[in-house]
Amino acid sequence: MEVHLNNPDIQAKIDRWVAETGRGPAELIEDAVAGYFVELNQTREMLTSRYDDLKSGKVKPVSGDEVIAHFREKSATRRSQPGSSRDK
Repeated sequence: MEVHLNNPDIQAKIDRWVAETGRGPAELIEDAVAGYFVELNQTREMLTSRYDDLKSGKVKPVSGDEVIAHFREKSATRRSQPGSSRDK
């Protein structure tokens, strides 16, 4: 199998890894693709599980507005704590 990369940045990264590790480019690319499929499968299983939890009522969905409000509140609390970066 041949792989043609049109992105010089990716090619440069592969070349660096080849030089640093002494492994061939084909071996590095095979490992990267294998890792990608492992991660893809894990993500798919996690999403399926979360969907099943939502569908069964095991967990309650949270609106985007609730999430934003939660993180804004959390951020405001951190900024108001002594020793925060705003106090320095």
